[in-house]
Amino acid sequence: MATPAALTTLGGTNNGYRCRLGQAAVTAARRSAAAPAGTVLTTLLEAVGQEVPAAVALRRELHASPELGGHETKTASRVAAALGEPGAPSVTTGRLVRIGAASGPSVAIRAELDALPLTEQTPVAWASQNGASHSCGHDVHLAALTAAGRAVRGVGGPLPLVAVLQPREESQPSGAQDLVGSPQLEVQDVRAMIAVHVHPHVACGQVSVGPGPVNAAYDEVAITVRGRGGHAAYPHVTRDPVIAAAHVILALQHLISRRTDPMHSAVLTIGTVQAGTAANVIPEQVVLTGSLRTFEPADRASLRSAVGATVGATAEAYECTAQATFTQGEPVLDNDPALAAAAAACLTQAGFEVVESLRSCGSDDFAYYCTRYPSLMMFVGVGQPGETEAPGLHHPAFLPPEEAVRDVCRAMLAGYVAACSAVLPGAATRLTGAPPTARGSRRAATGSGPHRARGAEQP
Repeated sequence: MATPAALTTLGGTNNGYRCRLGQAAVTAARRSAAAPAGTVLTTLLEAVGQEVPAAVALRRELHASPELGGHETKTASRVAAALGEPGAPSVTTGRLVRIGAASGPSVAIRAELDALPLTEQTPVAWASQNGASHSCGHDVHLAALTAAGRAVRGVGGPLPLVAVLQPREESQPSGAQDLVGSPQLEVQDVRAMIAVHVHPHVACGQVSVGPGPVNAAYDEVAITVRGRGGHAAYPHVTRDPVIAAAHVILALQHLISRRTDPMHSAVLTIGTVQAGTAANVIPEQVVLTGSLRTFEPADRASLRSAVGATVGATAEAYECTAQATFTQGEPVLDNDPALAAAAAACLTQAGFEVVESLRSCGSDDFAYYCTRYPSLMMFVGVGQPGETEAPGLHHPAFLPPEEAVRDVCRAMLAGYVAACSAVLPGAATRLTGAPPTARGSRRAATGSGPHRARGAEQP
């Protein structure tokens, strides 16, 4: 990737990977996200208000027909068509839709195409019936990005917008890894990446945004404990791997409580245990799978090593053997400070309450974009007052309200305008790239009352 001039002037160097915008850019971003950018943002928010009803209908359509990672072809085609580009270029099962000038610097917004392998447990008429479920809110993100893209297409934007319809966020190999560094994305000259995620731990009307690490690095681990099987009535002539595996699970927890600095966040979870086929048989082996989540690179390396040593030593105490194999996942998701500062100002202008940054040991492959571009993840609240026991992310009954489509869309536009002001100062003071009819509608939008840009299609 060629070094963008705008990035080098904002206090960083770009060696083909991510370039922080720098502390000077944080201050500049706060200033440039003020009145001029506010005018642009207001125009876009007025335009997108007309797109929200169709986006809600699209959300229902996507929700009813979810597709698992690696099989999102129909979802990608439907969203690309709704954005006005049915022939948009593909990257594996994803799509890239550019809105605005065909060349030059751009700002990208990512939304995820894939669903989870869950049987949905919601009462709505448009619930999924195919064994997959949008229980992480990806249907909301896609519908919101469609509305945001159509608004930019209708009235123009400070810089071209690239809608990144990303496959396989929930599964490996990561769809973000396919896109980062791909020729299809490189040619877009992306100067900043934006993502928005619904979150039940943030209240409706609030958006969490902040600088620095907000999600943990993620690794998967598979542990195989081997013993000697036999009849359950004669355990003394076997070497029971179930007993050994049970002690392995318990022993692993001391790595967090006693081997990790208590000021460093880290989580080690064993999520599956697979053993045996009959109640009266001691099996030959037990397979455990789990996840390791860390924020510090040193912790990530030391804990992986310690897991291997611990499982081997523990199994040996029961005359069994054990081996741990890691599959490296996402890095830490690290928000750019200048983008966070600019976005906070724009989110306030959009009517949101900006709250303290939500930092968790969750993970998201949006982190891969952070290694190459100045990037920002925001969390839009869908939590309801008094519903502390409500289903959360990845629960088969999780169902963000339809108002979430509007809120996510408005947050995306706030992030888009903020990114324009942060990475290319002065860009967010003007709207470009709209067709003549849409520019006429934009002038009308400066008055009172709702409007729709003439010539805009319904998704």
